[in-house]
Amino acid sequence: MSPAFRRSLCLALMLGFIPADVLTSFAVPLPAPQAQTASQDSLYKRLGGYDAIAAVSDDFLGHLVTDRKESRFFVGASNDTKARIRQHIVDFLCMATGGPCKYTGRDMVTAHTGLGITEEDWTITVKALGDTLNKFKVPAREQQDVVNAIAPLKSQIVGR
Repeated sequence: MSPAFRRSLCLALMLGFIPADVLTSFAVPLPAPQAQTASQDSLYKRLGGYDAIAAVSDDFLGHLVTDRKESRFFVGASNDTKARIRQHIVDFLCMATGGPCKYTGRDMVTAHTGLGITEEDWTITVKALGDTLNKFKVPAREQQDVVNAIAPLKSQIVGR
């Protein structure tokens, strides 16, 4: 983990959340973890562990909640709901990157049915994630690995 990335983790939490049904229930079967060699750490470890994933999630969600189009998914969400949404996202990303967390949210299809998430919404969200990863100076390999972890979910999210 680069010193700049480590320093970035000390940023204050942003109170920005996307709706529970947009990115919080990434429950999809993940491939069985492969044995890691000492020189081949999990993506979770390469990203800096739980605190790093939580900081990236907070910044990413801040991007979405302030986006003129995506903010519609936050209307009416209580602070408790927002906190639960945030935790689901952190837990999913932790689990999806090989960390010790257990995601307990709904499956993708159930969570996104009825939201009317469009291709444009997906594109905005992916761009927001890329902006956040760049802000935290996440190396290109790890950025691609994060994208690879969530890209297969698109068909379960868009157009529901």
